[in-house]
Amino acid sequence: MNTSPHIAETIRTLLAADHPPLEKAESFVEMAFDLQKKPKALQDLVDALALYDQALALAGDDALARARALAGKGGALRRLPGTDGSALEDARACFDEALTVLRQVGEDEEVAEVEMSLGLVLQALAAQGSAPLQQAVQAYHRALQTFTKEVHPREFATIHNNLATAYLSMKLAPEREVMREAMAVQSFQEALKVVSLIEDPTEYAMLQNNLGNALQAMRTSHPLENLSRAVEAYDEALKVRTRRDTPVEYANTVTNKANALMNLPDDPERSDLGNPRNLASAVELLRDAQSIYLAHEVGDRAEIVGALSDELVRELAELGMPA
Repeated sequence: MNTSPHIAETIRTLLAADHPPLEKAESFVEMAFDLQKKPKALQDLVDALALYDQALALAGDDALARARALAGKGGALRRLPGTDGSALEDARACFDEALTVLRQVGEDEEVAEVEMSLGLVLQALAAQGSAPLQQAVQAYHRALQTFTKEVHPREFATIHNNLATAYLSMKLAPEREVMREAMAVQSFQEALKVVSLIEDPTEYAMLQNNLGNALQAMRTSHPLENLSRAVEAYDEALKVRTRRDTPVEYANTVTNKANALMNLPDDPERSDLGNPRNLASAVELLRDAQSIYLAHEVGDRAEIVGALSDELVRELAELGMPA
C-alpha cells in the first residue's frame, strides 16, 4: 500500500523546509505517533511507517533520535492488523535496537513503554512458536520497574493482564505448574487493585471474568474455596456484562459460572450432600447462554453449552430432581 497523497505532500514540504535534519526527524516522529496512536484505518499505519522511515533517514549518527524513530516504527508494525511473523520480527528488531540506546540515555517512561511493547510482540511470536514466552514475561517485569500501580496504574494493570495471559499459556515441568497457575491468579488480582468497577467497567469485567477462569483452572489443595472465589469473580463481571448491553460477553461469563457451579457442592461444609441446587442453577445459566449464542449465530458455542446442559439435566433426573 502506498503512502497517502497528503502525507506524501507533507513529507516533500518538510524535507524542502530550511530546518536542521534532527528537527525534521523529530517532526516526522511526532506526526507518525499521532497517526498510529488511534489509527482509523490501515492507511494511517502505512503512513506512519513512511514517516518513521523519513525520520530514520534524517537521524544520521544521532543515536537517541534513531532509537526513538525505531521505537515508534516497531509500535506501528505491531499494530498492523493480521500482523504476520515477518512484521512481528521486524517490530522486535526495531525494539531491540532502540532499547540498546534508550536504556542508557532514554527517559524511564519511554524505556518502560518500549519494554511493554516488546513483551506484546514476543507474546505474539511465542503463540506462533517463534519466541520463548519467558522472554515476554521478562520484558513485562522490566516495564513494571517503572510502571508501578501508584504512578502509572493503567499501564500497571495492562501489563499484569498480559502477564497473567502469558503465565496461563506457558508449558512448564509438572512440578512447576501450580506455581505458574498461582502467578496468573496473582497477576489478575494485581490488575484489579487499580481497575475499578466505576472508572473502567469494561476492563474490570474482563479482568474479573479472567480471574474466575484462572481460579477454576488452578490446581490447589483448596479446590472448593477456589471455585467459590471464581463464582464471586463471575458475579462481579456480571455487574457489567448484561444480557441487554453485552449479550455475547454475558453468555461467556454465565457459561463460565455454570462450569464452576456444576463442580461446587451446595453446602461446602457438607460436600457429601452433593450439589443438585447448583446443578439446576448451572442448567438455567447454560440454557440462557445457548439462547444468546443462537440469536447471535455463535453456533459452535451454542452446541457445546446445549450438550452440557442436556448432560446436567440427565444427571439431575438420575437424582430424582427436576431441571
